[in-house]
Amino acid sequence: MMASAWLHCLCLLTLYLAGGRGQEGKFSGPLKPMTFSIFEGQEPGQIIFQFKASSSAVKFELTGETDDIFMIENDGLLYYTKALDRETRAVHHLQLAALDSQGNIVEGPVPITIEVKDINDNRPMFLQSNYEGWVRQNSRPGKPFMYVNATDLDDPNTLNGQLFYQITLQLPLVNNVMYFQINNKTGAISLTQEGSKELDPAKNSFYNLMVSVKDMGGQSENSFSQSTYVNITVRENIWKAPEQVEITENSTEPHPIKITQVQWNDPGAHYSLINKEKLPQFPFSIDKEGNIYVTQPLDREEKDSHVFYATAKDESGKSLAFPVEVHVKVVDINDNPPTCPAMTVFEVQENEIVGSSIGYLRASDRDEANTFNSILKYKLVDQAPKVPSDGLFLIEEYEGKLQLGKRSLKKQDNPLYNLTVEVADRDFQTLCFVQVHVIDINDQIPIFKVSDYGDVTLPEDTAIGSTILVIEATDADEPFTGSSKILYKIIKGDPEGRLEVITDPKTNAGYVTVKQALDFEAQPVANIVFKAENPEPLVSGVSYNDSSYASFTLTVTDVNEAPVFPQRIFQAKVSEDAAIGTRLGNVTARDPEGLAIRYSLSGDKRGWLKIDSVTGEIFSAARLDREAESLYRVRVVATEIGGSALSSVADFHLALTDVNDNPPRLAKEYTGLFFCHPLSAAESLIFEATDDDLQSLWRSQFTFALGRESLKNDWQVSKINGTHARLSTKHTRFEEGVYEIPILLSDEGKPPMKGTVSLSVTFCQCVEGSCFRPAGRHDGIPTVGMAVGILLTTLLVIAAILAVVFYRMKKDEGKGNVENPQSPEAKPLRS
Repeated sequence: MMASAWLHCLCLLTLYLAGGRGQEGKFSGPLKPMTFSIFEGQEPGQIIFQFKASSSAVKFELTGETDDIFMIENDGLLYYTKALDRETRAVHHLQLAALDSQGNIVEGPVPITIEVKDINDNRPMFLQSNYEGWVRQNSRPGKPFMYVNATDLDDPNTLNGQLFYQITLQLPLVNNVMYFQINNKTGAISLTQEGSKELDPAKNSFYNLMVSVKDMGGQSENSFSQSTYVNITVRENIWKAPEQVEITENSTEPHPIKITQVQWNDPGAHYSLINKEKLPQFPFSIDKEGNIYVTQPLDREEKDSHVFYATAKDESGKSLAFPVEVHVKVVDINDNPPTCPAMTVFEVQENEIVGSSIGYLRASDRDEANTFNSILKYKLVDQAPKVPSDGLFLIEEYEGKLQLGKRSLKKQDNPLYNLTVEVADRDFQTLCFVQVHVIDINDQIPIFKVSDYGDVTLPEDTAIGSTILVIEATDADEPFTGSSKILYKIIKGDPEGRLEVITDPKTNAGYVTVKQALDFEAQPVANIVFKAENPEPLVSGVSYNDSSYASFTLTVTDVNEAPVFPQRIFQAKVSEDAAIGTRLGNVTARDPEGLAIRYSLSGDKRGWLKIDSVTGEIFSAARLDREAESLYRVRVVATEIGGSALSSVADFHLALTDVNDNPPRLAKEYTGLFFCHPLSAAESLIFEATDDDLQSLWRSQFTFALGRESLKNDWQVSKINGTHARLSTKHTRFEEGVYEIPILLSDEGKPPMKGTVSLSVTFCQCVEGSCFRPAGRHDGIPTVGMAVGILLTTLLVIAAILAVVFYRMKKDEGKGNVENPQSPEAKPLRS
């Protein structure tokens, strides 16, 4: 009894010291279902609650998952005798009843739940002391290739059981770059961007990582941690382009046929092909194992090679790596016969010697060039007619060159031969047909009908392309052959090539035309000599003679022409501060007739220039200004003196270079600048300066200062950059009103230019961020009385105008009734 009483007192004292102070409702109360939360690891002997029962109860009974830890005194004081361990039991389910002196339940039982709250009393532990893994080079960064796992007995729903993984060491560490990374929540290890690019088993095939895990989310100095080693082997990347595939065309094997394979580094990849060439029928496919198939026979003559891409994607459709290129070459078989033109026609002159080449028969084969499938063999199999004998022709076996085989041909024997040639490859033969026309030899020369075509007189401005003469020669050779066709050449009298002769292919007439402009001053009279000849060479023993030559005399008459400038545009450059009278350039022209020329200017709208009318020299006549016009354009007029006074025009462009002759100024008009009065703190505003002179390629540079020393106590100007500055107040004691602040600007020219500008700043009361000024009498604004007078006057004027309008309308209405001829009462007006 004494021990029990002592324990009861101790519990009450503990309850008091725990902060409850015995207050009703906080640490004591009636018997009812209750839930208590207790941190594990607390000192034993802690009071939980004191229950109160009805007056007939003399003690309490505690049952359930007490684990010999939870006790209750007869007076209802519930406590525990040992430190709790959440990892042993997280929730204790108890029942509590009140008993009378005979041990009968007078109240209850009621459920009592004890929740054991977690504390961080367990260290995280890796499931393995060492981990082994491997990864392929060039694997996708961020894709896990292995995991490390740790456990923590603390509550995973609290920070105590939240684990944080990190890599603390990588060996070897190349250039201080981490090739591996870990998901700090899941323990998934993957490559970094650098690791995906740099890992190479040929350089280093093994890496060792030290990985640590911390509880408390790794955010507390009091968190527990553990480390483990991870050994990683780097394997060669097997995702690579396959070797070029060769497929024999027109295969008769059952399709599809496997031709090659691609393979991703890890299983489970989803493969697909990309039709790079956008073929309407793509003849390839790929299965889930990466096997690539050709799905139909290929035709080399239709397409001799194919290029496409194979891709590998993960289950979410994201690419695992760059696509690899697949090359397929279609191997030729001899499946095409030789082909040749429908008819090949050759011409051969009679009397050609034996062995002379007549021409080449050009056959072709669609099979692959420079292979046995496309090598062609020629054989002459028939000649018609066989006059004067068979075998007049030969054909070279592999080149297809046709030659005279026995004797020279004569047109009177037969003018046309039809030949049949067999062209064959290894498996096919084709018959080709050739016609050989025997043509007359060129043993007749062209003869002019007229040897002297007399005089032709033309003005020098005769249009180019004009026909000035028709000449004609005849040839007794066979018509419409190379032997009878006539070409006309000018061989004398026209070294400049002003004329040309065009042959009519039907009549052999020659049309003499003007090819270049005629020039009286250069050549007023010329004796033109023609030669008529054939494109085919003459036979031996025959040559051209005087009958093949003709001539005429060309006389060019003078036409007055305008002066000619040697160029369309003349250019000069001068500084804008050039002195008046500075020579700027010389513009000259030449008159074709040799007349003197007078020069003048046109378009000199600013009056800056003058020109010497005799020499064409141009001088400055006034002060130049680049800022007004940097490129000054005028026209120079050259007029011949005498004759028809014809004129020509050329442009003169004068580029003005800059000098520093303009002071800086504000870049824009700054109006409406204000500060709200009274100032609560120093205020500032920004303004910009510019310069009308030519600015540097980089940036203008200006300096800024106050224009008066007396303002320095109130205002400050500070430079922001070469073009902007800030005007700031130096205190807040300004009165309402307008302040004119002079600003001194200076550029960095040589010599520098200065200018003073003024910024108008108003200090005023502000309403909703805008300057507010009370209405009052201002210059230019009428008073209320004046405004009323103006309004009344305006109304009186409007009334008078309306009265006149109504009067005129009434008068016009009466006048209309009198003058209407359709009115039966119409009468003439009287004076």
